[in-house]
Amino acid sequence: MAKRKNNEKYRRIIAAATRVFARKGFYQSRISEIAREARVADGTIYIYFDNKDDILISLFEEQMQVVLDNMNSRIRVLTDPVKKLEEFARTHLNLIEKNRDMAEIIQVELRQSGKFMKEYKNEKFSQYLNIIEDIIVEGQNCGLFKKSVVPNVAKRAFFGALDEVSRCWVLSSRRQYDIKTVAGQISEYFLDGITVCPDSRRSRA
Repeated sequence: MAKRKNNEKYRRIIAAATRVFARKGFYQSRISEIAREARVADGTIYIYFDNKDDILISLFEEQMQVVLDNMNSRIRVLTDPVKKLEEFARTHLNLIEKNRDMAEIIQVELRQSGKFMKEYKNEKFSQYLNIIEDIIVEGQNCGLFKKSVVPNVAKRAFFGALDEVSRCWVLSSRRQYDIKTVAGQISEYFLDGITVCPDSRRSRA
C-alpha cells in the first residue's frame, strides 16, 4: 500500500489520479498520465505506490475516511433514529453530487478492479455500513423499529437503494429529481418497512 502518506507529492498524485481515472477510466489510464497530471516524474509514482491498483485503492481509502468523518459528525448531533437514517440518506447523496469525479471512480472504475473486489479487505466501507446498523439497533432498543428486522441485512438494503440511485446519477447526464426528494423517498420506503407504527413516525416529522 501507499507509503509516506503525509507528503505533498503523495497528495498531488492522489488528486491527479482522481481526475485521470474519472476522465479516461481506470484501465485506459497510464501511470505516465497520472505523473504528468501531478507534475512529477514517472518514477516518483513508485516511491509512493506499488502499481496502478495501489493508487486506486489508496484513493478509495482517502475518500472513505473523509466520508466517514463527515457522516459521523452529522449523525452524532441527532438523537432520533428516524432522523439519523434520513440524514444518512441526504448526506450520502449530497457527497455523490458534490464529488462527481470521485463518485464515478467509486461507482464504476473501482468495481472493475479485480484486486479491489477479490483481495482488498474493505474495512472503511464496513465501518460506513455499520453506522446504519448502529442506528437500526438503536431504534430497536427504544422500541421504534421492529425487533424482527435483521440489522446486518437492513443496513445493506438501505445502502443498496442509495447506491443504485448514485450509480444511475453517475452514468446518466440527466437528473430528474433533486437530492432532497430522492433521499426523502428512499428513507420513507425503508422506514415504513422497519418502523413498528409507521403512522406514528409520520406524526413525529
